[in-house]
Amino acid sequence: MTQAVGPTRAYRRLSVEERKSQLLDAALNLFAHRAPEEVSLDDVAEAAGVSRPLVYRYFPGGKQQLYEAALRTAADELEQCFAEPQDGPLTRRLGRALDRYLAFVDEHDTGFSALLQGGSVIETSRTTAIVDGVRRAAAEHILNHMELPEPPSPRLRMTVRMWITAVEAASLIWLDEDKQPPLDELREWLVEQFVAHITATAGRDPQTATMVRHALALETPDGPVGELVRRVLPVVAEAGHLL
Repeated sequence: MTQAVGPTRAYRRLSVEERKSQLLDAALNLFAHRAPEEVSLDDVAEAAGVSRPLVYRYFPGGKQQLYEAALRTAADELEQCFAEPQDGPLTRRLGRALDRYLAFVDEHDTGFSALLQGGSVIETSRTTAIVDGVRRAAAEHILNHMELPEPPSPRLRMTVRMWITAVEAASLIWLDEDKQPPLDELREWLVEQFVAHITATAGRDPQTATMVRHALALETPDGPVGELVRRVLPVVAEAGHLL
């Protein structure tokens, strides 16, 4: 009598890149919910369903190399948050970019805090450079959206970088405040902060003033700037004596 043979599960050998991607995905998921120093290679191996020696085979530098590779992957994703088609009012573009950025913050809350606050036992000049690279890339994306006819002035570049710092700080505070206010309200407020930043700079920098005039011409009454103007005007209505 022939014994019935049950179906066997097909096994597919992963390529080098596929295996690396699998390990990085497992590491990113762990770093997203725990501080880097609290994650071990054994944790990564278990999450990926592989052995510890296999993790070392692909990342011979151990946890430091794996962390830097995972950080680079997260940085690439964050950089792409600000890659937005140059179409429509500037504030609408920023709003869509912030939606992606804040969604990343929401998903990687603990890891995002560890990433920006530093202090990790495995923080190095390389990891710091990766984080700073995200900030610089975000600034370049925003400056490109301004479609300037010449290189940005130092004041304008500084204003954009200051706003990015404010976005990071607000994100960390939002996490510390149990993710309040709601994400859509936080996004709207950050766009308004951007408008306030560049408007203040426009009073001192001719290039920024020209850019602001062009940007405001594309805004609509029902857009972020229209709503901001309607909220702010009653507050400053009695400041005519300052003119």
